[in-house]
Formats: sequence, structure tokens, C-alpha cells
Amino acid sequence: MDEILPGVHHWTTIHARWGIEISSYYLAAERVLIDPRVPEEGLEWFAPSGGPVAALLTNRHHYRDSGLFAERFGARVLCSRLGAQEFTHGEPVEFFTPGEDLPGGVASFEVGGICPDETALLCRAHGALAVADGLVRMPSDGPLGFVPDQLMFDPPRTRARLVEAYSALLAEDFDTLLLAHGRPVVGGAREALREFVASHPGGAAPS
Repeated sequence: MDEILPGVHHWTTIHARWGIEISSYYLAAERVLIDPRVPEEGLEWFAPSGGPVAALLTNRHHYRDSGLFAERFGARVLCSRLGAQEFTHGEPVEFFTPGEDLPGGVASFEVGGICPDETALLCRAHGALAVADGLVRMPSDGPLGFVPDQLMFDPPRTRARLVEAYSALLAEDFDTLLLAHGRPVVGGAREALREFVASHPGGAAPS
């Protein structure tokens, strides 16, 4: 587990189905997880502070080990209500409407594109923006990119929607990107995102 910013922890695990590296995050002061898997340090790593109070999902597919954190620490699990259809087996999930503020002073923004519940989470206290599957780094330390076309239902339309959503997010104040797939971009992230959207059709480059 790495502390990538003061009070922001990042770790990776391997996706059981796809065999790829995936990222999880913890905002220590806020006691808020983002897209959590249990790190190799185990659940007890979180115990001295009382444990997480919430796990925020950037989309419904990132429930991951949230149930273990809910069971061990009583953490609330929150996902966009646009992904509510995924949870039919009694998972302890609460739903929010994109645009609402979430635990830890985290703002939520609808992204869509890959799936209707694709959500960006702005961790205001840390100047960090968490994104789901629409924006990745493959390899994990490579440049920003879209997921492969085979993972999109309608690639041209999906890319256009993602560019539109990420262009709008450039109006927010952040300097770090917390990626679900790929290592985080720490420092210069807003500029990197501006350059990325400007390089694609329909991309804007707000100042």
C-alpha cells in the first residue's frame, strides 16, 4: 500500500476473472474507500482508526470486497442508483443520484458511456478525481486512454460520450486522477486530462 498524497492510500490487486491489475483507494482522514479490494495487509490494517465508514463505487461492477468492509466495520456502500439492477442478492448497498455529495465531502458526477452508472468522484480535500472504466492506463503506468473497443457496446458513441463528460469535469479543481484500471496520475492530472480530451473528436480544452 502506498500513500500517494497525504492521507490518500493506493493499492493494487489482481482481478480474479480478467487477470489484470486493479486499483483501490482509501481517504484516511475521511475514512472513505473507493472501489475497494482487501489489500495484502488485510482488513486489520484499517482497524486502528476505527475502520472505513463508507465505500464509494465508481460503477456497479466495482463492488469488489465492499461487503467485507461492511461486515467488519459497518461501512456504508454507495453506488449510483443507475446501477441498482446489479444488486439482487441482499448486498448492503445504498444508492445516490449523481450530483449529490457523498461521505467525506466527495462530490459525484454522472459520466455514463461505458455503462449508465459510470460515475466520477471528486475528493475535494485532496484535489483528486476518481474515475471508473472509461479512462484507463494500459499498461498501468502508460498514457491515459480508453478501454479497448471490444469492451464498448458502441465504440464511437461511447468515446464521444466519455469525451463530453471528461471535458465538463475539467471545470473542477483537481491535480490527481485516481484510476480504477492503471496507476494514479499524481500531479498534472487536470492538464493530462485536458490534453487527452482535446486529442479526440469533440474534445474540448477549457482553461
